This record gives sequence, structure tokens and C-alpha cells, in this order.
Amino acid sequence: MVDTNGTDGVVVLLGTPTPESSELYAMTMTQGDPSWAGPLAGIALNLPVYHILEPEIQALVPSETYDREVTFAALTLDGEAIEAAVHRVREQE
Repeated sequence: MVDTNGTDGVVVLLGTPTPESSELYAMTMTQGDPSWAGPLAGIALNLPVYHILEPEIQALVPSETYDREVTFAALTLDGEAIEAAVHRVREQE
């Protein structure tokens, strides 16, 4: 998609279940695949990455949709640790 359309107006929204997976995917979308195993190895897309559990994203989703699609999962996940992991990657940019 980035090759075809560029990065303007593109935001990556994660729904990953752990801080570790969230950090890995956020790094892949910003700095390139840190494992050097996938097609984005060494390719820094520099895309802004957020997680669905972050308050600024939750505020953008209609509450009835968020409640129906996310709230139950949010109760079982470590939202603070996930948010911190994604935030750390954003700070590295």
C-alpha cells in the first residue's frame, strides 16, 4: 500500500494482545522488521502507530462500537503496559 499510495494520511492501528507483540509490530511499521525475517526487514516506513486501547484512539471511536468490539478484550489485557510499549516506539522516531 505504501509503495502505491505513499505514507501521507496513513496511521497504523494495532489490536495486539501483549506489550511485546505491540512493540514488535510498532517497530516493524516505523523502523522496519527488527527480526530481519520479513519483507520489511531494513525498510523504515516511519508510520505513526497507535493501539486501539490508547485513550486518544478510544475517543475517536463511537462509544457503542468501542463497547461492542473492544471493551471485553480490554478487560483481559494489560492496557497500560501495551500503551507504554507503543508509546516508547513512537518516542524513538
